[in-house]
Amino acid sequence: MSKTAENNAQDTNAPEIRKGLYGVVVDETKVSKVVPETNSLTYRGYPVQELARYCSFEEVAYLLRNGRLPKQESLVRFSAREKALRHLDRHLIDLIDLITSMPKSCHPMDVLRTAVSFLGAQDAEAYTRDSEHVRRTALELMAKIPTIIALDIRRRRGEGYIEPSRKKGFAENFLWMVFGDGETSPAMDRADIEAFDKSLILYAEHSFNASTFAARVVTSTMSDTYSAIAAAIGALKGPLHGGANEAVMKNFLEIADPQRTEEWTKERLANKEKVMGFGHRVYKNGDSRVPTMEAAFRELAAKHGQTQWVEMYEAMEKTMYDNTSIHIRPNLDFPAGPAYHILGFDIEFFTPIFVMARIVGWTAHIIEQNENNLLIRPLSAYVGEEQRPVPPKSF
Repeated sequence: MSKTAENNAQDTNAPEIRKGLYGVVVDETKVSKVVPETNSLTYRGYPVQELARYCSFEEVAYLLRNGRLPKQESLVRFSAREKALRHLDRHLIDLIDLITSMPKSCHPMDVLRTAVSFLGAQDAEAYTRDSEHVRRTALELMAKIPTIIALDIRRRRGEGYIEPSRKKGFAENFLWMVFGDGETSPAMDRADIEAFDKSLILYAEHSFNASTFAARVVTSTMSDTYSAIAAAIGALKGPLHGGANEAVMKNFLEIADPQRTEEWTKERLANKEKVMGFGHRVYKNGDSRVPTMEAAFRELAAKHGQTQWVEMYEAMEKTMYDNTSIHIRPNLDFPAGPAYHILGFDIEFFTPIFVMARIVGWTAHIIEQNENNLLIRPLSAYVGEEQRPVPPKSF
């Protein structure tokens, strides 16, 4: 036992330290909850699997933002406002051109974080913590972030910018900006659009996760929405948070042959290496978002003739369940990674697409934080040297 541990063990007044804030409840929220009795993630009380089945991403965005599902008239107005804000001005396009001309080491999340900061610097409206002001900013970010990501994807592929559509829905517009030909507007495959839309709904919100908490911490200082979102993007960039879906697909590509999956997984477990796409701090009986995303993934794989990923998925899922003491199960990233690959997205853009969905959850939390704000400022237990005098100089 270390000296510090000995001292803490002897000191009955030593604070209880919860590394990673594990199990610490820091505030209340009305935005989302994982219901233990049903093991279901709910947005404003609605089970996410039902929202994915019956609603569009735009409806879910409205729900998270306003606390209620929209009536048809409200949805039409909301969608029209979002579509009108999708366009990027020449200055931002030039900035993204400049960033993407930098070395390949520049991750798309760096581009996105910088673009959000630029939008904040460009905003001529003085920042206030008023909920309607934040909602206006939130809608602009929801509208422009997909355009920024699509532009970045095409620039890196050596392709030209495709202007966003003011007619297409949110998911279809993004697929069009990424995969369209820029001249005509072919009918996008409905099954692909629906699968992608479901993924956005499932990724839209997840309570006080690391990036959401980062946004709330920045908001608690009375800083502006753009700064809070830039912080959230920085948190989501980390592989222990938003990068998991990228890691899942990289693992699948490394394995290559479905017959190697069981051996590869057992080797990782034997070496005590983390297998990305499995386990979750919140869920004890499996991630409630997985069945919906898995069904969409399976449909995409069958439709596009890429069933080898399903074979790997099933083999890895079984191996992880059978060879871990707690029968560890997949989380949302496990089916989402190969689903995005099948749709044609480059792996490095899986996490920016996550941002495209999560922006509606982050901004809902920013609004909530502002409504009953208190500076988030935890304490720490000091374990360094005791107070001591500065020694006299020896020269």
